[in-house]
Amino acid sequence: MRATPEGTRRFAQRQSAARQPNYRQSADGLWLSSLGHGTYLGDPDAATDSAYRAAFDESLARGCNVFDCAINYRFQRSERTLGAWLNEALAAGKLTRDEVVIATKGGFVPYDGAPPDDPRVYAYKQFIETGYAKAHEFAARYQHCMAPAYLEQMIALSLQNLGVECLDIYYLHNPETQSIAITSHTFRARLLDAFETLELAVERGQIASYGLATWTAFRVLTDAPDYLSLTEMVSLATEVAGQNHNLRYLQLPYNLFMTEAYAFENQQVGESFMSAIEAANELGLTVMVSAPLMQGRLAIMESPRVAAALPELSSEAQRALQFARSTPGVCTALVGMKELAHVAENLALTDLPPSDADLIRGLYGKA
Repeated sequence: MRATPEGTRRFAQRQSAARQPNYRQSADGLWLSSLGHGTYLGDPDAATDSAYRAAFDESLARGCNVFDCAINYRFQRSERTLGAWLNEALAAGKLTRDEVVIATKGGFVPYDGAPPDDPRVYAYKQFIETGYAKAHEFAARYQHCMAPAYLEQMIALSLQNLGVECLDIYYLHNPETQSIAITSHTFRARLLDAFETLELAVERGQIASYGLATWTAFRVLTDAPDYLSLTEMVSLATEVAGQNHNLRYLQLPYNLFMTEAYAFENQQVGESFMSAIEAANELGLTVMVSAPLMQGRLAIMESPRVAAALPELSSEAQRALQFARSTPGVCTALVGMKELAHVAENLALTDLPPSDADLIRGLYGKA
């Protein structure tokens, strides 16, 4: 079982009329809530696990059907907590598996419950000695790898942690971590191998589609060592699997302070230069934005211009989230939440429609 267009549409249609405008259809036909639940922050302890599970319940009740994590978040505890909650919710009849989108990421080395004394020794014993990767395939001091056997192991472990048969979206996590450490030729070869591995995982039914979850890659200058071209990424996927490839998602940071994804025209598609969000849409990728609250900082920072544009909203957090989810080309803004009060405040937006695209463009001075 996995998320389906029919199941996610059913979930959206079950919501109140006020919430109906808050669902957008993705490149693979899924109906996704405009705000998704992220799981990056928090201590690796039982109290945080418990808080997240209660927060997931509240998010679901408020119309959220997108849940995002990564195998390395909180040393695998975010995946395990989300998986435990999902299976309890399914057993209790709160939802069906085809109604919710479960996304995770692989690339960074996932420690088990806590950081090891020596990351290099851990990587050697867990992945090199066991044959999942070679030493030269790691980057960032043995903290990142996307070798085929390593990714296969990460997918299998994520499936186990989350207790699902299929991962709805599987992201290659911060591939630019590799690009800054090796030649462009070697990086291209590694990406081709990674994409082939992910396409094979789709064929096996382990993942439904895949994407790229990045931090800097698509919002820096074109001559930066960590810059990636979206056109080239889609070209690589096409080289591996043809026009029917399963590279369908892009995740990148975007918020009131980090506006490059929409404002910076650093991506070339054909003869035109455009922003990463515009390029992704042009290339058929669904855009999920991360860090819409800049890890909580925008919840307490005033933005008079945005406040004037969105006077109907009652908090800085709501205005920041409204800005992110209403930006043209954005499907879902992923916000990390583990406190019930934050879920209630943030997802009060689900009873309001996104702002008009022209209002957001007006904040940039775009016509």
